[in-house]
Amino acid sequence: MSEPLLIVDDLEVTFPGRTGVTRAVRNASFTLGRERLGIVGESGSGKTTMGRALLGLLPHTAKVTARAMSYEGTSLLACTERDWQQLRGRRMSMVMQDAKYSLNPVKTVGKQIGETAFLHLRTDRKDARRRTLAMLEAVQIRDPELVYRLYPHQLSGGMGQRVMIAMMLIAEPELLIADEPTSALDVTVQNEVLRILDDLVRERGMGLIMISHNLTMVSSFCNRVLIMYAGRIVEEIAARDLQNAHHPYTRALVAATPSLDVRRDELATVTRDPEWLK
Repeated sequence: MSEPLLIVDDLEVTFPGRTGVTRAVRNASFTLGRERLGIVGESGSGKTTMGRALLGLLPHTAKVTARAMSYEGTSLLACTERDWQQLRGRRMSMVMQDAKYSLNPVKTVGKQIGETAFLHLRTDRKDARRRTLAMLEAVQIRDPELVYRLYPHQLSGGMGQRVMIAMMLIAEPELLIADEPTSALDVTVQNEVLRILDDLVRERGMGLIMISHNLTMVSSFCNRVLIMYAGRIVEEIAARDLQNAHHPYTRALVAATPSLDVRRDELATVTRDPEWLK
């Protein structure tokens, strides 16, 4: 078996506050190979904070500690800003939750994607344009030449997410973190975006971390799933085995998931236990 791309052992992320320290991520441990790993939990459970910690994107007020946090043998805890500049974009990338807040509104699509190729691949402007158009075509943009010249406000939600994916993948990283990449999209466009991600991950042999609150989507798309509650990973389970989960929080999430096959008068609600925080 090949060595994992990512190793996280006992990760803690804390933030200082007026009333004390907030533990946003607690004792999180997992590994990632060239596979699809889902991270699921309610809003505020620490999913995005953990994803940003892996890329060194948290504010300076955050305190990040771990016994180990490494990517392909490189300790992420020891990275300087120069090290992060070489890692982020080129070897590790993150698709943010909402393209309209993540894309630069005063730069065209082509300029933004091309910048990534220019900076990380050390290519010239002509080759950056060629790579950008090829990447737009790879994420199934119908008219790459047209979209190349557009500004972010001229894109639909689905097209904006495809542009974000293109920008994150043009430098050919081996690890992609996708933070709620389909949350603002209708079901049809969601499926299109997932199919694009699926094709690109399989073709490139990448590792993918899918952060989501959509248990149904993650269970059908990912190989393994981490369930987060109040900053903790309370269960790790194969996606195909979610119906047989052991932790009561995971079982409650599964029970609360809407189904087209089973008619229910009311969806189940999650009843929390203080013991889960210990």
